[in-house]
Amino acid sequence: MLLEGATQAPGIVMSIRQPIQSVLIVLVLMAVSLLPVRAQERDLATVIRVVDGNVLKVEFKGKKESVRLIGIDAPECKINRKAKRDAIKRRQGLLTITSMGIESARYVRRQVKKGDTVILEFDVRMRDKYGRLLSYVYLVDGRMLNEEILRAGYAYVVSAAPNVKYQDRFQNARCEAKKNRRGLWREI
Repeated sequence: MLLEGATQAPGIVMSIRQPIQSVLIVLVLMAVSLLPVRAQERDLATVIRVVDGNVLKVEFKGKKESVRLIGIDAPECKINRKAKRDAIKRRQGLLTITSMGIESARYVRRQVKKGDTVILEFDVRMRDKYGRLLSYVYLVDGRMLNEEILRAGYAYVVSAAPNVKYQDRFQNARCEAKKNRRGLWREI
């Protein structure tokens, strides 16, 4: 007894294989559609320059863009309002804050240079209130720059919903830096 539409021998295999392939394709498409749109996006960018310990200037999709690294906050390099707030919050002098900021930016400049290709991974929110891209930045060797800056001790962890995908990973990197007295944690 043959199934309707099936033929003998080679045809039977084909009549079964096609529906299975169709079902698999539908299942994959359904699974992908359930992922947040931004979580699926990973794009290449070219580094133009390092602005400071948590901001890069890149060329992305033919435009110059500022990229704010998600989940980290490096000290300011210059005396400004944020540096003053940080000095009060951390109970440190402005010169200490800006010196740490300069050190943090130097570290990042050793990691990425003008012309380097980086991979940008976006989370739920793609831009901040200043219009900067919010991104996890990967080096060509696969390391995440955000995490490497924390692991070296040159930034603090900042969790800002909804972009909190790697919050636990970042906390672990910060703990490792603090435990080993790296970067900002040397003096503590």
